[in-house]
This record gives sequence, structure tokens and C-alpha cells, in this order.
Amino acid sequence: MPVSVPAADRRQRALAAFSLSFLSLALSVTAFSSSYWCEGARKVAKPFCTGQSKGHHCIHSSSPNASNSNAVQYIWETGDDKFIDRKFHAGIWYSCEEIINEEGEKCRSFISLTPASDRGVFWLSIVAEFLYIILLLTGAILMSVEMCYCSGVIDGLKINAFSAVVTVLAGLLGMVAHMMYTTVFQMTVNLGPEDWRPHTWDYGWSYCLAWASFACCMAAAVTTINKYTKTILEFKHKRKTLARSLKIKYKFSDHTGPEKAWNVYVNSFHNSTEDHAHPIKGLHQLTTVSVL
Repeated sequence: MPVSVPAADRRQRALAAFSLSFLSLALSVTAFSSSYWCEGARKVAKPFCTGQSKGHHCIHSSSPNASNSNAVQYIWETGDDKFIDRKFHAGIWYSCEEIINEEGEKCRSFISLTPASDRGVFWLSIVAEFLYIILLLTGAILMSVEMCYCSGVIDGLKINAFSAVVTVLAGLLGMVAHMMYTTVFQMTVNLGPEDWRPHTWDYGWSYCLAWASFACCMAAAVTTINKYTKTILEFKHKRKTLARSLKIKYKFSDHTGPEKAWNVYVNSFHNSTEDHAHPIKGLHQLTTVSVL
């Protein structure tokens, strides 16, 4: 039997919703596990060159007392550029800074940098991120079950409605989690340890991925709700069409006759895998309803 246009449209919408939900899940997991939510630099004094150290990342001095504080103060007051920008990047789990004159980075837990007054909000943001990912996974699983569901149209609509609710809740949790982390990071910049506070900073690619995940999540929710609503409206339209056609053809004396006929029609495909929301090709399939 050829697939009707409404059925093909609904399947395309279901595929689009699943694709958006899966993309949102992938972006969220990537952002959550990375440490590039924020990037910046902190201005620090250049160390004195020692041993084979050369280049512009250390201070050259021939004075034997170059390491004492007076010599350092004198060199800083000469007007030369004796500072260097130490780059850093931070995420939910840890913050890393580059090591001057050496390769690699020095990392420390971001929770240890957060002011004590804001750690409660920070943990709430982590819990919200976890729940966001779990709900996204649940919604994607429900959408995949709906796409492969072959047992009943009505049950498929129920799954569709539940997946829409789960996806909307996931989007709300994701938005709250991202905003709470943003607030905590800004407070850490202002009140965090002196040896970490950045002079310049901006949001990194992980932060952009997190909000892109939220956008995909809400798009998936809207697509799922739109699919459910459109299917329900199609059924209501076909109900009116069927009632009017049966009333004309069989001349029901009882005004409840078309309603009973619709109930028989719905019950006839409750456990069917066919798409019965397409236009009725003929009323000969409902001749048994005339006994009503």
C-alpha cells in the first residue's frame, strides 16, 4: 500500500525531531566534558632566565643579585615590558594555565577556585547539567521507539506526547544550568584566588556548544509537539468528515449514530500499524456500521 502524504510528512517530522534531539545530546556531552567554557589571560611577571632559558618569556639579567626583591623592583621600574600574558581555559570540572618557559599546562579543580559562598550554586549547576543530559537521552530513546514502533497508532501518539514533555523539561533544565554556571564563573573572576583571577576573558567554544545544544533541544521539542498536534487535528477533521458522510449515506435517525460509528472506526485500527489518518478512500469498509 503506498504511503499517504500525511503519513510521510509525520515520519519526516519524527525523523527531524530525533535528529535534533540526538544532536543536542552529542553537543551537551561534548561541552560538559570539556574545559573550554571560558578562555582568557592573566598578566604575570616574567621570571628570570636561568640555565639555558632564552627568549622573550623571561628576564635577562647579569646581576648576581637579580633574584632579590630590590633588583626585581628596579627592573620593573625601568619601563621595559617585564610582564607576560599567561593564557588559561576553564570548564565545569577544572581550570588549566600554561606554564611559562615550559611545555604543557598546570590544571586544578574549578571547585577549589570557586568562592565558598557560591559553591552551592555551582553544585546545583552540575546536578542540573546531569539531569539535562539524562532527560535528553530519555527523549531520544522515546523518539527512536516511536519511529520503530509497530504495534499501534494510538500508543505511538502517547509516546510522542511523553517524549515532547521530557524534551521540554530537558531544555528548561539546560537553560538554568548554563545560566547558573555563568553566574558562578563571573563571581569567581571577581572573588576568586589572586593567583588565578584573569585580566581578560571571554566565553569559549564549549560554552557555545552548550547553548547550541539547548537550541537544538528546544527545536526538537517544538517539532515533536507540532507533530502530535497536527496528528490530533487530522483525526478531529476526519472524525467530522466521517460523521457527515455516514449521516448522509445511511441516514442515521439517532444523532449519536455518527459518534458510535467513529468509535467503531477508531477501535478498528487501535492495534493496527497502518496510518488511518489519511483521507478515507471509501465507505465500503464501514458497511458493518449500518447496523447501528
